[in-house]
Amino acid sequence: MFFTYRFLTTLIFPLLALIIFIRKFLNKEDLTRYKEKFILNKFISKIQNPIWFHGASIGEIKSIIPIIKHLTKKDSKIKILITSVTLSSAKIVETEFKNFENICHHYFPLDVPFLTSKFLDIWKPKLVIFIDSEIWPNFLYEIKKRNISLVLLNGRITKKTFSRWMFLGKFSKEVFSLFDICLAASKDSYNNLLKLGARNVKFYGNLKYISDNENKTILNKKLVNQLNKYKVWCATNTHEGEDKICIQAHKEIRKEYDTVLTIIIPRHINRVNNILKLCTNEGLSTQILTEENSINENVEILLINSFGNLLKYYKYCKSVFIGKSLIKKLELVGGQNPIEAAQQGCQIYHGPYVYNFNEVYNYFNENNISKVINDSKELSTNIINDFKSSKNVDFNKIKKIDTYGRTIFQHTISELKEFIE
Repeated sequence: MFFTYRFLTTLIFPLLALIIFIRKFLNKEDLTRYKEKFILNKFISKIQNPIWFHGASIGEIKSIIPIIKHLTKKDSKIKILITSVTLSSAKIVETEFKNFENICHHYFPLDVPFLTSKFLDIWKPKLVIFIDSEIWPNFLYEIKKRNISLVLLNGRITKKTFSRWMFLGKFSKEVFSLFDICLAASKDSYNNLLKLGARNVKFYGNLKYISDNENKTILNKKLVNQLNKYKVWCATNTHEGEDKICIQAHKEIRKEYDTVLTIIIPRHINRVNNILKLCTNEGLSTQILTEENSINENVEILLINSFGNLLKYYKYCKSVFIGKSLIKKLELVGGQNPIEAAQQGCQIYHGPYVYNFNEVYNYFNENNISKVINDSKELSTNIINDFKSSKNVDFNKIKKIDTYGRTIFQHTISELKEFIE
């Protein structure tokens, strides 16, 4: 079956390359660095024999930032290669590690045999760590062929993913058995990994509970002074369809508080112009706020189109809606990470479709940290009620979350040390 997969991926390589080029012209790929996905670039790095971490996008990369910082702090000689797929994740790496000489980012190449071999020949990693649900058979096969240790970190196998792999029968067991250890992100994923033939599967908790204590990002004083003129709430990680719900919630809240300001931070910031049109069509004064801007007078909706700003607004806002949770068609992949908002003492609202973070949301709902809403009316009603009092952070709840995160962190570091030392 491996031979069949390798043959098919080689056969469709021209189609995969065409898709990358189309994405480039749609500004969904880096205009120059997209070549890294074909290893056509003249990429020069001083890093040799690194520990290689690979995660697809923002969520996966953010989850490993505290781990990478810890490893490099403990041993300055450690070299780290980070690969990812998306523009947004590359920006996160650039922001977080711009002053780290021993850390390098490269876009993840297509999972085609001749590219996987070339990539490993160039970098010669001494340990490979794939994050979440990044399972690429050609890479896994080539990595183990070279006797390189292979780790699945924060492994996440959803119902949908599990069904797809089970359909492949013996092939799935061949693939998952290649990992030396799998640290699962949830109990469901733990059970699914075992059924798929993974060896040495363990569960300590979701890496996203780990906070990056070095992140001191705060809003500048001028912006805070401007925001203090308004009643402010925030909608983050919104997907298409949810923006309309947030806009309608804003209009309902405005009936009670005419100084309400709604901040919308979409999951994909390239959508801000589309959201701007939605707001304009509703007759709402709207501004796209870049890092250099000040807030316009009498603005009602602020759209954020820059990366790494969630924490700033979580610290400021009492009420936060977290998206990818109200769209029925995303039911099997729904949910975005609410943990950072909880660590900043926010009251969190989300829709019913949060499968990716079921265990987290169940815990938060039980502890009155988050609440399910089903439409704009329920969202606006709750936020209106929140506005009746100022933000009052429950530090006991935050301490409980942080303690759990530290426990997960310590177990994870302990497991990784077995392969690093």
